[in-house]
Amino acid sequence: MLKPGMILDERYEIVDVVGSGGMSIVYKAKDHRLKRFVAIKVLKPEFSNDMNFVSKFRVEAQASAGLAHPNIVNVYDVCEDDGLYFIVMELVEGITLKDYIAQVGRLSMDMAIDFSIQIASGLEAAHEHHIIHRDIKPQNIIVSKNGNIKVTDFGIAKAATSNTMSTTGMGSVHYISPEQARGGYSDERSDIYSLGITMYEMVTGRVPFEGDNNVSVALMHIQNDIIPPRQYYPDIYSSLEKIILKATQKKPERRYLTANALIADLKRVQANPNIDIVVAPLGVTNSPTQKWSKEEMNAIKTGSAARDASSLNTFPVNNQGNMTGVSSVQPGTNSRLNQLLQEDDYDFDDEDEYSDNQSSQNGKRGGIKKVDDYEDEDDTDYDSSDDDGDGVDPKLEKVVMVAGVAAAVIIAVIVMVIIGNIMGWFRFGDRDDTTDDTSSVSEETTEIEMIDVVGVSRDAAASLLDDAGFTNYKFESQHNEDYEEGYVYDQSVKKGEMIAPDAEIIIYVSAGAEDIQIENVVGMENNEATKILEDQGFKVTHSFEASDTVEKDKIISMTPSGGSMAPSGSTVNIVVSNGPDIQEVSVPNLLNKSEADARSTLESFNLEIGNVTHENSDTYASGYVMRQSISAGTTVNEGTSVDIVISDGPRTVTYTASLSGVITNNGYPFVEGETITIQISANIGGTSYPMFTSSASSEDAFPMDVSGASRLDGLTSGSGTLSVRVTAGDGTDISSYFSSNGLSLSFTQN
Repeated sequence: MLKPGMILDERYEIVDVVGSGGMSIVYKAKDHRLKRFVAIKVLKPEFSNDMNFVSKFRVEAQASAGLAHPNIVNVYDVCEDDGLYFIVMELVEGITLKDYIAQVGRLSMDMAIDFSIQIASGLEAAHEHHIIHRDIKPQNIIVSKNGNIKVTDFGIAKAATSNTMSTTGMGSVHYISPEQARGGYSDERSDIYSLGITMYEMVTGRVPFEGDNNVSVALMHIQNDIIPPRQYYPDIYSSLEKIILKATQKKPERRYLTANALIADLKRVQANPNIDIVVAPLGVTNSPTQKWSKEEMNAIKTGSAARDASSLNTFPVNNQGNMTGVSSVQPGTNSRLNQLLQEDDYDFDDEDEYSDNQSSQNGKRGGIKKVDDYEDEDDTDYDSSDDDGDGVDPKLEKVVMVAGVAAAVIIAVIVMVIIGNIMGWFRFGDRDDTTDDTSSVSEETTEIEMIDVVGVSRDAAASLLDDAGFTNYKFESQHNEDYEEGYVYDQSVKKGEMIAPDAEIIIYVSAGAEDIQIENVVGMENNEATKILEDQGFKVTHSFEASDTVEKDKIISMTPSGGSMAPSGSTVNIVVSNGPDIQEVSVPNLLNKSEADARSTLESFNLEIGNVTHENSDTYASGYVMRQSISAGTTVNEGTSVDIVISDGPRTVTYTASLSGVITNNGYPFVEGETITIQISANIGGTSYPMFTSSASSEDAFPMDVSGASRLDGLTSGSGTLSVRVTAGDGTDISSYFSSNGLSLSFTQN
């Protein structure tokens, strides 16, 4: 991992780690050449020596660098520095859509539509350049601080050509399209499917399929129907639900064919939520035939076998919507899924094409009869490419031929039995007409092998048992948390046991999970409430609302309500308080207002006055606001405090003057009994200030030290001059006899 301060390519200074992926680490860096911050995606060291990975890394940059769109993260450069391979990209300040949903819960309809339009717009720009993302998911979508959406990480994108192609590139399993899950051909419509799953998560706060492992989730994308979003939240627009269901159709030709068509419908719903949207169009018959490799065909074979097995209702579904039959399959077990997978047999010729050799006669597949709970023409997968040139299905032709032969054999057997009875061919000894046939003919008791019906629906189990020849079975319903209501979870006679056809068999059918009383968590803190409900066995979803009465992060309400009964494993939605619905206001300008006016103005904006202090100012008059802690025009929450500083007017500078020095007698003849007077004055700012006055009667008083003898405080000027006057007893000026050299006046600013 790179350290902050390191320089790449003599240009990019590493600042901090932003995130990490499977192949690379993303750093925030400073571009010293262009004076801007960028994001740098650096290939991890363990992949740097693998030229295959390096090649993929460069392809990502080349594919993305050609895209310039407001909803796509821009790629600036691709570089290599001392064995480090990295891409320089636009740095987007924000969080991923996945984290955003985790923070706020499911999005409002308007926000979900807006985000979806922006994502689809980015995809439309990529598709126009023949670039398919192949890994659309909330983790690869950034919500910037200004609300704009950016699609990032074209990590497995490839430039699509006009030629058909196949790929094994698969995105995240919770958002993967059915054709990607099979390892088959994927195009722009695969991105639309993944976007549809992302839209589903935006409006419901959850993904449609959850499983114990990636295989079970991928198979659900291939086989299972998506639960319509409005079954979770009826407030979702019906028109938006139809768009999501159309985008997530199993067959690519039933989805939106282009991102532009999806955007058009989203904008229609944005303008009028009550508009009607067609869910799925008729199948497109001119979808190009693809040529696949053996490896790709094996992936399709596995998905096809699992899809056919699902028609037998052999996959139990638990209360979380997980297919326990799929997730629990282990290699080597004799499960119905493994039987189907093993019996699906494809032969490849030298050109890597294949022919399907598995039996389809009489409604059977791989030797197991196909049993459906109901028939629905809309669910019938039909591909016109299976027909031969004259419009007749060759499989149907084979079935008709076999049926004809079977009918001929049955008619021949019936004719032989009739003739045999007439001719007495079937009499094997003398009979006593008065004796009952049952007394002379020993009935041979036959036993048949018990079949496995665990995991199938009740109706399907009855059909399977009837077909196997069992006549004495009954159903018992009991609560079971692991199997969906109406599905068999156990049987009194285990699979493989040999029993008489009329032996009693009890089939145990799940009545769903047993209802338990939901703990009332209203008023509790969110984390505590969530843990209590999850410990009870419930799935917990969150909604968020503002509340003036319920403290932030505490529960406002719950559905179903606390104290009511609900099956274990069902979903409980709790509404979490976001605190008061605080409005934002713009801070007013308080400068040159009196303190009273400033208080009044802040109150009118639902703001509060904070600390009030005073300072001198040469600009603002005394008593008026000269500064505020939050600048005018700044957006803040109501109730925010604003500090103000009141002017005390210009600052008055004062000085202190001090006298220092010595007065020297230069020859004045003192007369006995005579007293002279020494006076020192300071002329400061045009005013004379007495500084020193003293008297002397003899020469012994000199030299006379006058330092510190006097000081003047509160002066407005910091300069001045001194004058010395010495007078005899009769008032005569005798200053000329005395020297004041070295006498000085010093000033100190207060």
